[in-house]
Amino acid sequence: MKTVKEVSKISGVSVRTLHYYDAIGLLKPAKVTQAGYRLYDDTALSRLQTILLFKELQFPLKEIKQILDNPDFNQAQALEQQIDLPELQYKHIGRLISFARELRKKGDVSMDFKAFDTSEIEQYKAEAKEKWGKTSAYREYEQKTEKGECSEGAQKLMAMFAEIGKLKAVPPCDKKVQEKIAYLKYVITENFYTCTNEILDSLSQMYVEDERFKKNIDSAGGDGTAEFVRQAVIIYCKNN
Repeated sequence: MKTVKEVSKISGVSVRTLHYYDAIGLLKPAKVTQAGYRLYDDTALSRLQTILLFKELQFPLKEIKQILDNPDFNQAQALEQQIDLPELQYKHIGRLISFARELRKKGDVSMDFKAFDTSEIEQYKAEAKEKWGKTSAYREYEQKTEKGECSEGAQKLMAMFAEIGKLKAVPPCDKKVQEKIAYLKYVITENFYTCTNEILDSLSQMYVEDERFKKNIDSAGGDGTAEFVRQAVIIYCKNN
């Protein structure tokens, strides 16, 4: 068993971050002593290694948790990727070192930028995201896409945003607004994938942060609708 400070030292992950991982259920300690000290066993350390791998592949923490908690997740395959990705990065760094040495030797400027090419690494990351990013919600979405259900669902979704937009004059906590948010969640579940409160919260955040979504939602419900939906969803998820 290792303490949180020892895990932090050997992994490079800060104590605060490890505490946060515990709080969100991403990495729970194997044991917590009566004094409140977190202790991590080899299983927990193995999970931490996999978390760091998926972080390197640019997965958000919520997706990493969904992947690792999925019973279909294959630890052995993930371990192979833990080897493959650093090897690609090692080769890339080696090329950069050789390139820099050659420049120093020649003493002039080279027009060859091949050493800076990271396309192989990026392709690897994209393939990994394609492989592991298909959570149960994503697979459900794919099935409904194949059945042609999502096109009609998109229209219903825009209609919902138009209805919610008409309520912007009242506070997002208003009963009528909250009823619309509940129905919005239902529409997403029926037409795309099972919409949990966690997914709804993530979607609403994307509605305001992604300019494409924000533009479409504001187009349906009027300026400020995306932000209004976001605030209403925060209240909904807090109370339900």
